[in-house]
Amino acid sequence: MTARSILVYHPDAGEAEAYARLIKQPRPLFDVHACATPAAAELYVAHAEILYGWDFPRELLREATRLRWVQNMGAGVERFLVPELPKRVALTRVAGVFGPWMAEYVLGWCLWFTQRTELFRAQQRERRWSQADPLRLFGGTLCVVGLGDIGRTIARSARAFGMRVLGVTQSGRKVAEAARVYRVRDLKTALAAADFVVLTVPLTETTRGLIGAAELAAMKPSAWLVNVARGAIVDEAALLESLWGNRLGGAVLDVFAEEPLPSGHPLWEFENVVITPHISGPSTPGEIAPLFNDNLRRYLARRPLRFLVDRKRGY
Repeated sequence: MTARSILVYHPDAGEAEAYARLIKQPRPLFDVHACATPAAAELYVAHAEILYGWDFPRELLREATRLRWVQNMGAGVERFLVPELPKRVALTRVAGVFGPWMAEYVLGWCLWFTQRTELFRAQQRERRWSQADPLRLFGGTLCVVGLGDIGRTIARSARAFGMRVLGVTQSGRKVAEAARVYRVRDLKTALAAADFVVLTVPLTETTRGLIGAAELAAMKPSAWLVNVARGAIVDEAALLESLWGNRLGGAVLDVFAEEPLPSGHPLWEFENVVITPHISGPSTPGEIAPLFNDNLRRYLARRPLRFLVDRKRGY
């Protein structure tokens, strides 16, 4: 083993190997070790200078005494914002990759609802011809809570459908993609105007439980909630109460406080709830590799890394 090494970690062995194969070193400086289990990673973590990973076992970070840089394979970095990761270690995230995936997910499910897809497919199975007018996205209002790279991409796609887009951010600063941007303190005002609410904020101490009973009550009874951020941003108990009370049009949920969602969870029971297994913004080796390789060149040249995480802000 050389003095310098890159540890590539992904719980899927095939994915770990794929990420490792796509690493392009400017010159052969590092040994590269692809691992898919904590036991395998433990063999190399003490010598790793760079960790390129997803869902890395936090307890092993204590052993990473030579670690200088962590490249997370996703946008959300809360798994690495732990005391076990020393402050001297640079942490970078993925940006500029997931927006198009998530825009297709969000608009696809909005169209699933407005085009009455379930109704017409059911009628087809029954060989029954019964006309019902679809609804329209055009002229509807989409509220995007969080206008980072992903949120702005979703907003642009919604505007292409003729939707009015509202945004909610900490600063309330205007952006080209939204007709109006509200501060978080005015969140309920923005929610009240929306036909669809999309959550794209990172999970931090300030966003945990951001959508609770009061926020859900502010939404129209016909409005849909779409969560592609993190499950803990929504108060799950409050969401269930809103659904049981028919005070919400429905919800499209890709993320949950507990994943996988337990088979006995009541969210499975609702006809107006769509459950998908955290697939709205997939991390694919071919899309993530160019970003990692660019940052590797920057790291070796001692230039600023792209998409460096501010640990105080949590993203």
